[in-house]
Amino acid sequence: MGMVHAWNGRKFQIMNSDNQTGQSAAVALEPLRREIDAIDEQLVNLLAERRQRVQKVIALKQAKNLPVYHPSREEDLISKRREQASLAGLDPDHVEELFRSVLRQSRVKQTAQIIRTGVRAGAKVLVVGGAGKMGGYFSRWFAQSGYQVRILEVDDWPNAAALCRDIDLAFISVPIPQTPAIIQRLAPFLPPQCVLADITSIKQAPVDAMLASHPGPVLGLHPLFGPMTSNMDKQIVMAVPGRDPAASQWLVDQFSSWGSIVEVLSAVEHDEIMSIVQALRHFATFAFGQFLYRRQINMARTLDFSSPIYRLELGMVGRFFAQDAPLYASIISATPERRAILKDFIASVADNRELLEEGNTEKFVHEFKSVAAWFGPFCDQSIRESTFLIEKLVERF
Repeated sequence: MGMVHAWNGRKFQIMNSDNQTGQSAAVALEPLRREIDAIDEQLVNLLAERRQRVQKVIALKQAKNLPVYHPSREEDLISKRREQASLAGLDPDHVEELFRSVLRQSRVKQTAQIIRTGVRAGAKVLVVGGAGKMGGYFSRWFAQSGYQVRILEVDDWPNAAALCRDIDLAFISVPIPQTPAIIQRLAPFLPPQCVLADITSIKQAPVDAMLASHPGPVLGLHPLFGPMTSNMDKQIVMAVPGRDPAASQWLVDQFSSWGSIVEVLSAVEHDEIMSIVQALRHFATFAFGQFLYRRQINMARTLDFSSPIYRLELGMVGRFFAQDAPLYASIISATPERRAILKDFIASVADNRELLEEGNTEKFVHEFKSVAAWFGPFCDQSIRESTFLIEKLVERF
């Protein structure tokens, strides 16, 4: 019994020693924690001070109609902060992520305030198809920016002349197949100096139709985002000049003031690029999802064993099939050129049948290396960008 008591005594003494050590550590940590708290407070105060400076920037940009997003300025700032982080012994990637978050918040704040002032506030804008998703989206943005917005829908054609009277912009937001016919029908009612613009995802046919139907300024636009976008911060808008670019520059400037990145190019180049960026990408996604459906793959079960990259890829497939089917059908098969590229894609996939039937790993490796060499530095860039996305996905799930 005495040994037990002695052992218990020693145990009690050890526990006491541990408690004393813990209390001593807590006492030592307390001033350090207070110092960290003070630094954290300084960080918040500095962010508030930065916001005050941003308010002055907003006022200046509003007065001068300057764009919200300044790419070279932001990238220069990020480069300097990364260099500063390295010299301070910090992780440059972590510091870059922190500052990109701060910069984005600043841009969103600027956009939210600047959109209240239009480049041509008070101008009359007619949105054809303004009750649709994209038409409604832009109708709201124009209205919030101080424009007088009118909407023309299917039942409004008897009033087309009145709706078009004295308008400064006719903004066409209708399905691709209907666009040329709508342009021809609307054109006789437009004032000569009115800007005529469309937002379809193909540009040659609509721009040609606008040029043939309307003698005034013509501008083809293609926003690379959908109506679920909460703001236009860094969203890309393609602009195809048609006639009298100077007369429609205010519309380009308006998109810039909303935070968009406006890329100017020809209709031919636009349609060639979009054949890959939109049509091919959407069709490949459709084919992948269709294959999973036809095989009746247990999606939930695959996710139980999925890597983050598989979840990300599958998420993009699910996102695609959550959209409007007629819209994507028209995007994919909008032109003979797009359909021709998709046929070439199908033929290219079929070329790999022999490789699979033979189990020719050497040929696969050869093709793999050839493609990798063609991609070049983009492979490394893709690793960095996809790793960032994967890590964010891991944090969420």
